[in-house]
Amino acid sequence: MNHFEVDRRARQQLFSFFMSIKGALCAVLLGVAVMASAGQAEAQSYRFSSVTIEGNQRIEPSTILSYAGIARNETVSAGELNDAYQRILASGLFEQAEVVPQGNRLVIRVTEYPTINRIAFEGNRKLKDEDLEEFIKSRVRQVYSPTQAERDAATLAEAYAQNGRVSARITPRVIRRSDNRVDLVFEVFEGSKIEVQRIGFVGNRAYSDRRLRRVIESKQTGLLRALIERDTFVEDRLLFDKQVLTDFYNSRGYVDFRVTGTNAELARERDAYFVSFNVQEGQQFRFGEISTVSDMNGVEAEPYHDTLKIRPGVVYSPTLVENSIARMERLAIKNGVDFLRVDPRITRNDRDLTLDVEFVLTRGPRIFIERIDVEGNTTTLDRVIRRQFDVVEGDPFNPRAIRQAADRIRALRFFSDVNVNAREGSRPDQVVIETDVEETTTGSVSVGVSFSTNSGPGIQLGFSERNFIGRGQALTAQIAASADIINYNLGFVEPAFLGRDVAFGLDFALQETDSDNSLFDTTIGTFRPSLTFPVSENGRLGVFYNATYEDMTDYTGVSGILQSEINQGALWTSAVGYEFSYDTRRTGLNPNAGVLLSFGQEFAGLGGDNEYIKSTARLVGQTTVMNEDVTLRAILEGGAIEFSNGQNSRFLNRFNSQIIRGFEPNGIGPSENGELLGGDYYAALKFEADFPLGLPDEYGITGGAFYDIGSIWGIDKRNATGPVSSSGFNDRHVIGFSVFWSSPFGPLRMNFSNAIKKEPGDFEQTFDLTVKTEF
Repeated sequence: MNHFEVDRRARQQLFSFFMSIKGALCAVLLGVAVMASAGQAEAQSYRFSSVTIEGNQRIEPSTILSYAGIARNETVSAGELNDAYQRILASGLFEQAEVVPQGNRLVIRVTEYPTINRIAFEGNRKLKDEDLEEFIKSRVRQVYSPTQAERDAATLAEAYAQNGRVSARITPRVIRRSDNRVDLVFEVFEGSKIEVQRIGFVGNRAYSDRRLRRVIESKQTGLLRALIERDTFVEDRLLFDKQVLTDFYNSRGYVDFRVTGTNAELARERDAYFVSFNVQEGQQFRFGEISTVSDMNGVEAEPYHDTLKIRPGVVYSPTLVENSIARMERLAIKNGVDFLRVDPRITRNDRDLTLDVEFVLTRGPRIFIERIDVEGNTTTLDRVIRRQFDVVEGDPFNPRAIRQAADRIRALRFFSDVNVNAREGSRPDQVVIETDVEETTTGSVSVGVSFSTNSGPGIQLGFSERNFIGRGQALTAQIAASADIINYNLGFVEPAFLGRDVAFGLDFALQETDSDNSLFDTTIGTFRPSLTFPVSENGRLGVFYNATYEDMTDYTGVSGILQSEINQGALWTSAVGYEFSYDTRRTGLNPNAGVLLSFGQEFAGLGGDNEYIKSTARLVGQTTVMNEDVTLRAILEGGAIEFSNGQNSRFLNRFNSQIIRGFEPNGIGPSENGELLGGDYYAALKFEADFPLGLPDEYGITGGAFYDIGSIWGIDKRNATGPVSSSGFNDRHVIGFSVFWSSPFGPLRMNFSNAIKKEPGDFEQTFDLTVKTEF
């Protein structure tokens, strides 16, 4: 390396050293300048001897000064001026604001938000303007706020989403008017409803998807879905579905059942949801040992244990336990034992899948009901709600009784929402029961159409009110007409007659037929007051009085029996009677099976033209099999009418309806010269099975099979002019197949039948179609 190269490198190093010193010096000088300018700005202050406000029209200057927070002759910094500007904008009253210091004068310029002149909705079809107005907080003659308008748009979009239109978009627009006013317009794009394309279940073994889909409220897309609403996706409905699934399994002994998750997946085209429920069923448990012990002095356990209806081996259900506790507590009230509480202690036996239940009678806390408050009812009278409580002010407080009262209030169907809560009263040993309700519509006007192969097309006009003038009474009126029959009906029910659990009813009916059986016309008028009341947990008894007017005219046949009955003219019947029913189909020990028993008698002869005793009975037993997919049902029914004092029955008194399928109404029984007369006795035994056909659930189509045996017989032949056939008991046998369709225009039923045993002169009916709808 020569000396020229060394000299060059030395010069480069020296140059780099001086450049680094220059950079550091520049950085220091720049920092000093910034600090100096910051200190100068921070040190800058203002003092205003006057404040001028410009641009305000509605807002008072004092109000604006209060937001600014700057007083005259007060020293303020530049930062404090900026804070004043921010406070004025944050008031939400101004679109724009300026805070301008001009010497010793401060100028505040504002541009006020306009007032709302009108609120309108455009593009909405499914939800009315008045419905949408209830969701928004922007109001006419209030100051327009863009932030509030955006919130209102989001709220409206959520309302549409709750109605299944999750693709709805709401855009707020303003139209400027004079005098600083605007029209606020919400442009609505509703979009189409997003339906539930498929509902599936994961983890279920005991019950099929088809059975579980019948339990939940959400439904899959059905045929002609434009007329069906329950297949629309509503997210909140899934929470309800989870609860009803849990109740369904728990009532069938699956105490460990859980819904581990729900998944609602939107299709790629964003036009449908696929909903799935992930469930854990667990094992089915049954009742094991049932016992009752008492921890209360002077209270024996045995009488309370005797009220129990559950037995070992029965499938466990929380409802059965609750019902047992309710029976024990009612017995305590009857025996004058206050504050008795029943504590069910359950012991789990995993080895044999049983649950031992020990009912422990204990003394509850001494808490009394101070008062019962009712709020939210504008039409319904307070007493209609209060009578659902079995307790009054001053009675011992029983949480279970309050829950049951809340359930009874909801069952009235007068209210869209019911909340019953207990809070501490004026003293620690007293509670106040708060009942908050939200009323809903209880009246309806309906127009209906029907079709039957027996009576042809028909039309119905009806009015009903479940809560007549807020008294909890029911009022109905209906006119139904077909080609040959017209019915007029007027009904009234007071469910709490004289403040008791007794229903008082009044019914008026008039039926006119025009050659209903192609032989004569009839006119039947009925006046029927009645009282109905419970006589046991599952039994009800009704007593009634019947006043009936009956007339038969324009006879065109050749039967001597019918002609003699026509010649009697119009007759009056005055009768009293009773009806008893016992029904365990919903309240029995087995949720899959139940029995209905009904029996009634009518005694005529308290005045009027007829004297007879008419008796009818009906027994229904049903159960579900094959994991509740198939329903089996057996029906046994019969009736008899016996006239006294030498009187004969008339066609209108005798049994002549369609007691079994496969034959027309008045299609079997005694006949004279080919004219069917009805009979004084009838009996029928029917076996039915309802089952799925393997079609998709959304079609709403199921099938059924039946086997019917029945007969109508017995008639007085004294006035006969020709031979009378089938006057004795002659059983008919019919087999058939049914198709049920829950169609959008009403439940449709088709029966295809074949009479495998019949009598000469019977009128067969191999096909029967009935459909009825209201709109």
